[in-house]
Amino acid sequence: MTQGDTGGFTHERFSSVQTVFESNFASGADIGASFCVTLEGETVVDLWGGFADDARTRPWERDTIVNVYSTTKTMTALTALLLADRGELDFDAPVARYWPEFAAAGKADIKVSHLMSHASGLSGWKEPITTEDLYDWDKATALLAAQAPYWEPGTALGYHALTQGYLVGEVVRRITGKSLGTVFREEIAGPLGADFHIGLPASEDGRVADLIPPPPGGSISAGVQTPLQANMANNPGIDVSATRTRGWRGAEIPAAGGAGNARSVAEIHTILANGGVAKGRRFLSEAGCRKALELQIAGDDLILGVPTRYGMGFGLGGGAVPLPSPNSMYWGGYGGSLIIIDMDARTTIAYAMTKMAATTSGDMRAFSLAMASWEALGLV
Repeated sequence: MTQGDTGGFTHERFSSVQTVFESNFASGADIGASFCVTLEGETVVDLWGGFADDARTRPWERDTIVNVYSTTKTMTALTALLLADRGELDFDAPVARYWPEFAAAGKADIKVSHLMSHASGLSGWKEPITTEDLYDWDKATALLAAQAPYWEPGTALGYHALTQGYLVGEVVRRITGKSLGTVFREEIAGPLGADFHIGLPASEDGRVADLIPPPPGGSISAGVQTPLQANMANNPGIDVSATRTRGWRGAEIPAAGGAGNARSVAEIHTILANGGVAKGRRFLSEAGCRKALELQIAGDDLILGVPTRYGMGFGLGGGAVPLPSPNSMYWGGYGGSLIIIDMDARTTIAYAMTKMAATTSGDMRAFSLAMASWEALGLV
C-alpha cells in the first residue's frame, strides 16, 4: 500500500480542490495531510488523507492531529486580540505595565505591539538554552525579561520564532493569572469544540501524526548567514524528533508547539474572518478583529531575510506573500502548515501535514490548494 485513502468532503463548487489535494499524494509531495476551507462561517472543504507516520502503517483519520509549529502563533495572537477587545490588554502599553521585571536591561519602553509584530528585538535568547528549557516556562520567560534587545525596539523586524510565544504568553498570564494555553482552551477552543491544543494532554497522544523532517540541507539552520539568524536557528536547535515526545507535546510552547489539524485551524479563525462570530457565538467585536490588520512594521525581516509586513500578530499580504484580497492575513509553520484569513471574502484556508518541506512560512502544496480555492471563490 503506497497511498493512503483520502476522506472528507468538498462542496461541489470546490471539487477542483479535492483534485489538487489527491494529486499531492499521487506525486509523493504529501504522505499525510489535511486541508480545510470555510466560507461565511460554514465549512465548505474538509479533506484529510494519507498516513500519520513515515512507515505508512497508521492512516490519517478524521481526528488525526499534528504539530503545526509556527501556525500556533496565530492562536496566541487571537488570544491576545480577545483580551484586548475586552479592554484587559492595551497593545500600546509598555510590556512592563503587566510584567514589571521585563523593564530590565533597557526594555522599559517596549510595547506589547512590538511583541506582537516581531519588532521587540528579542528574536532569541542570549543565554545558551536547550530544547528541554523550552518546557520550563519560568526559566524561558525570566531569561527574556533579564536580557537586552538585539536591536532598538520598533526600528526593525526580526522573526521571533520561539520567543514570541513566551513573551505574549507571559503578558497574558500576568493579566489573567492563567497560562496562555489555558486561556486559549477555556475562551476559544473549548467553546468552539475545536481540536487544537497548546499543551496537549497525554490522553491525546495516540492521535498525533509524526512529523517527517525536511530533506538534508532543508533544515531551519540551512542558509544561516548572520549571527542573529544563527541564534534563532541554533539556540536551541530545532529537533523535529522532539515533537514526538511527551515533554514537547505537554509543554506550552505558544509559538511552535500547538497540535491540531486543518479543520481546527480553519474553524477557529472563522472568528476573525467573520467579524468576531463563529458557530453562532460572538467572541470579538468587528473592530477587535480588524485590529489584526493594522500594519505595525514592514521591511526586510532580519531573521527570515525576506520582505515582510506584520500586523498585530499576523503576516499581512504584500511583501513576499501576495494575497488576492487586501484585508487578508496569514501565517505558516516550519515544514509547510498554513492559515490564510480573508476578511473581505470571509474565508479561512488551512493546511497541515506530516512531510515537512524546507520552509518556515508555507510552501507550494498549501499555496496550490489555496489557489484552487481562490479560483472556486472567483478571487483570482
